[in-house]
Formats: sequence, structure tokens, C-alpha cells
Amino acid sequence: QAVVDFEQLGEHAAAFQGHDVGFCCLGTTRAKAGADGFVRVDRDYVAQAAELARAGGCKHFVLQSSRGANAQSRFLYLRVKGEVENLVQAVGFDHCTILRPAVLLCKRQESRPMEWIARQFLGAVAWVFPTANSVPVETVARAMVACVLQPGEKKVKLLENRAIHELGKA
Repeated sequence: QAVVDFEQLGEHAAAFQGHDVGFCCLGTTRAKAGADGFVRVDRDYVAQAAELARAGGCKHFVLQSSRGANAQSRFLYLRVKGEVENLVQAVGFDHCTILRPAVLLCKRQESRPMEWIARQFLGAVAWVFPTANSVPVETVARAMVACVLQPGEKKVKLLENRAIHELGKA
């Protein structure tokens, strides 16, 4: 494990050398980092890490994005996620897999009361409609690994929430 300073990411290029696969789940919230900080983390850091990984020999990059990602969206979160998807695809990996999960079901250390309420509701809905509006983070992680073990022929593969569920259970 290498600890890097994302503000000085270019100085840590050696940490990105010699890896066949790159996994990226980097992200923050607007509430935590402000609008500019959110863009810097979720778009700029991710794009720079992808570029360093490719320069270091990475052949398959796996990016966790978000349901509804769209570079043309009026909503900052969805627009930034769409922009970073485009930037990562443009890097030119042999394979690029982008996962677009719905609401992530996980336990967090920090307190987010409204998110907790939403997770409780979505967790209950998931009993009836398991792939509709949420996905456990463990399922996303398994899907990320599975897509590398079975890359397929496509250069770029987009996996929406239902496909994440299916691949994460395989």
C-alpha cells in the first residue's frame, strides 16, 4: 500500500507503476469538501490517477461512478461523475469498466442522518426489489473484481445497478 498526497499526485507516479489493473472508488461529498473540493476529488484526482496508472502500464481501469452520471446534467454531482467517466475513457486503457451503482448500502463512521434514514428505507425496499434503488458495497466490490476476471471484448463497458448486482453475485 502506498500513501499518496493527492494535491501532489504527480510526485507519486512511482506508486502507479507496474500494475495491470487499477480500481478507483475515490470520492467525497459536497457537504464535506464544498463544491470546489468535490470537483477536485471526484473529477480531477480521479482523472489524474487514471493518467498515471495508464502511463505506469495499467491495462484495465475500473471506475466506480454513479447511477445517472451525465456530463450534461444540471446537477453538479451527476455532471462531475459524467465528466470523469469521459476523462477516464479518453485515457486509452485496453479495457475500461465503469460501474454506475445506485445508492450504496454500507455502514459509515461519520454521521449522516438523512442518508441513514434513506438507507433504512432502501434496505427495506431491497427485500422486495433487490436491484431497483440500492446495492451493498460488498456487491459492488465483488462486481469490480469479477469484471477484471472476465473482461470481455468491449474496450469500454458500462455496468448499471442491475448488472452490478448480477456480476457481484457470480
